[in-house]
Amino acid sequence: MTASIAVVGAGPRGTGVLERLAANAPSLYGNQPLDIHLVDPYPPGGGRIWRQDQSPLLWMNSMAADVTMFTDASADPLAGPVRPGPDFAEWSGADPQSFPTRREQSGYLRWVYEQAVAALPPGSTVREHRARAVRISGPADGPQQVWLEGVAAPVTADLVVLTLGHLDAGPDAEQQELARFAGRHGLVHLPPAYTADDDLSVLPAGEPVVVRGFGLAFVDLMVLLTEGRGGRFDARGEYLPSGREPVLYVGSRRGVPYHSKIGYTWTGERPPLPRYFGPEQVDGLLAGDGPVDFDRDVRPLIDRELGFAHYHRLFTAHPERTTVDWPVFDEKYAAAATAPELAALAADAVPDPADRFDPAALDRPLDGVRHDSPDALQESLRGYIEADLARRHDPAHSPDLAVFLGLLSVYGQLPRLGDTGDGGARWHGFFSYLASGPPGPRLRSLLALSRAGVVRFLGADITVSADESRGVFRAGSASVPGETIEARALVEARLPSPARTHSTLLSALHEDGAQSSATGLLVVDPADGRVVERGTGPHPRRFALGPHTTARSAGAFARPHTNAPAFRQNDATARAALTLLKETAR
Repeated sequence: MTASIAVVGAGPRGTGVLERLAANAPSLYGNQPLDIHLVDPYPPGGGRIWRQDQSPLLWMNSMAADVTMFTDASADPLAGPVRPGPDFAEWSGADPQSFPTRREQSGYLRWVYEQAVAALPPGSTVREHRARAVRISGPADGPQQVWLEGVAAPVTADLVVLTLGHLDAGPDAEQQELARFAGRHGLVHLPPAYTADDDLSVLPAGEPVVVRGFGLAFVDLMVLLTEGRGGRFDARGEYLPSGREPVLYVGSRRGVPYHSKIGYTWTGERPPLPRYFGPEQVDGLLAGDGPVDFDRDVRPLIDRELGFAHYHRLFTAHPERTTVDWPVFDEKYAAAATAPELAALAADAVPDPADRFDPAALDRPLDGVRHDSPDALQESLRGYIEADLARRHDPAHSPDLAVFLGLLSVYGQLPRLGDTGDGGARWHGFFSYLASGPPGPRLRSLLALSRAGVVRFLGADITVSADESRGVFRAGSASVPGETIEARALVEARLPSPARTHSTLLSALHEDGAQSSATGLLVVDPADGRVVERGTGPHPRRFALGPHTTARSAGAFARPHTNAPAFRQNDATARAALTLLKETAR
């Protein structure tokens, strides 16, 4: 009888698992045929987030050359075989430094999926079930049943791999209260969601809309409510409104947009990473007494690692901006025991403060900055964005790209620590702010929209309140004390929290005995992704990968030659699954 695997989730993560199953089957399973059930209401390859059916105005957040679904020589440790393949630029022939649309990326993912299916052992079958999985049943020592929404009979398989990707989330207490307030007064409240899935027609033309969040969800919202409503940019880059746009009042904790994508490529010597936050340091953290406190135990190591990457590049590529040789600084950097000592060392060796690595200042650029009027804030924020665009496209500031490489290295280590709590969530926000910002052209569009009055900046530490007496949302910030605006619409421009998912399937798993972390993530064995059961440990026939688990990684596809953790995780899970199938077939 042919062994069977159910993969629940047909997006890039599920596709990556199929690719690893195909790569490892010859050595671990004798290249015997597999019967694979792929469960997802959306088409395989792109899945929901990267589906073909979305606005052509939405771009990827990565350059064409920075997206691959294939392993390469950087993958370490990788027990399975490296199977190189083309990145998006090589596959499509696009300009390597262009930003493809999400529809175009959907085509690439579909092609990778088809290649993975074709590479499975001879005689294998892949059955696509266009439905939503709602429950998994079955004993630890026997076949598993995957129950589908609206289908009487379950899909039966020897084991199940959950690759659910990004999921919707339930509202927290504040969101519930804001929704009730909006309902009482006939207002619009859009909670955290994937912008491409929102019905934005409820936001009327010409009316003020408070937008809380200044990351990538805001950029999508901005595009869909401007160009998506018929506005356009002229040859000079100025915005010509259609008259159907609302007025977006945007603010956030930081009060500034995510940093622009870096607009140049690496040259020269790379920083030797990891140095201060690698496997050895993670081993030490895991071997310690008591739980790991992210802010106390992990964040200092990360900051030191990022600082090392920054200064390595500065001293080796731009030595004229330093006062000592790199080996001297490197030795003193290693000996410095505290953050103040590191700061003093940098102050002595790096004359220009703009050349120093200061994570606190990076994280909160508007701290302590106050303006007398909203118009003064607009002018100041436009200057900040223009300066950011100039810096992120100037190789003279290549230590910024070194820090980006440091961030990727750090992210490769974090999955072993599991759920890192609120501190880890804050650091993930910092990572996204520095490493996952919008393409430069999007920030130039933001500047044009600001000059046209379609976007207004609220500033940092945004506050949103429900004014019962007037029946409106009221928003202000610390950047312009005492100033507030009123609006009948509020958009929460951020992604749903994976810890607050209202997935029926995950809820059923937890009710059935799957362990939850302190913040609500699905606990998995970091070695191979097996779902951990309360009291009994890893379930032998259930695996899970992705942002809803404690082994979450930065993304399902990756920048080439960066030792992407998702690829290593896919490989470990595929090998564990094939090994189990071989053992049970005896």
